[in-house]
Amino acid sequence: MTKEKPVVAVVGATGAVGREMLKTLEDRAFPAAEVIPFASSRSAGVKLPFRGGELTVRELKKDVFAGIDLALFSAGGSTSETFAPWAAGAGCVVVDNSSAWRMDERCPLVVPEVNADALEGHNGIIANPNCSTIQMVVVLKPLHDAAKITRVVVSTYQAVSGTGQKAIAELETQVRQLFNMQEPDVKVYPYRIAFNCLPHIDVFLDNDYTKEEMKMVNETVKIMGDANIRVTATCVRVPVFYGHSESVNIETARKMTPQEARAILAQAPGVQVYDNPGEKMYPMAIDAAGEDDTFVGRIREDETIDNGLNMWIVADNIRKGAALNAVQIAEELLRRDLLGVGDRNVFERK
Repeated sequence: MTKEKPVVAVVGATGAVGREMLKTLEDRAFPAAEVIPFASSRSAGVKLPFRGGELTVRELKKDVFAGIDLALFSAGGSTSETFAPWAAGAGCVVVDNSSAWRMDERCPLVVPEVNADALEGHNGIIANPNCSTIQMVVVLKPLHDAAKITRVVVSTYQAVSGTGQKAIAELETQVRQLFNMQEPDVKVYPYRIAFNCLPHIDVFLDNDYTKEEMKMVNETVKIMGDANIRVTATCVRVPVFYGHSESVNIETARKMTPQEARAILAQAPGVQVYDNPGEKMYPMAIDAAGEDDTFVGRIREDETIDNGLNMWIVADNIRKGAALNAVQIAEELLRRDLLGVGDRNVFERK
């Protein structure tokens, strides 16, 4: 049986998402008996604010998970591949924010508003989807339930915070350098990001899509639970600090009017409809920054096909796209009494 107040670890606590995880646990008053932050040896001893006091970061090692009930991981794929099986083997449930486990058939890939039931029967590691996928499926799932989406074409406009603290600092530095007529330093991205757009997120694959684009394709199908949905994506990095924006075109099995879509989405959990073109009302990244909800607007008919809609979706990629979704999964695990269950021997510990 799940403890009323579990012991919670945050792995990668000093990063942008890790810090947001701590803030989200505090903001939502998650009932943790104790919260323990972990990071690499170079960050051990760092003090992080939490609930009016401070937490001291501990060094991440394979043997630290005894007595911990739940671990929120945000430390990169290689770290997760190494340490998540050790955490699961110690009886800890892992909610992992990296891409390491998302397409692993042993691990549910969960957005609580969309497929919380997938948590049942987990084996100790639960995957948090890609940030751009999360905000899209929160909007698409209620429309799919109503009219069956058959095809999705999405173009993303993704903030630099999706890359991490170094990218945030690089954008800020490059803007200052350019205003001072200096040549900008380019370290994080292959080209300057300030006042530029890069149609290149993650590595290019053999099909000439990027890994980020294929994440959206594959994760959407897994989360929505419908292998017949066809998805194609173009993912672009833009000079915005926080908030991913997406232009999404959907084709449905039956015709759905924009008015019907707005009415459905107005009732959807975690979604805010912000859509009145006559009043210049549409969601923007600056509206979503710091907010928990996903915003949708510019809902209109695609006049080139019989059953198509266009829409514009925006969310804070660090909150709903990462930290908040992970904490919502943790809340759902607690509500369903799913901590301390599952077959932990399916993951090899190296």
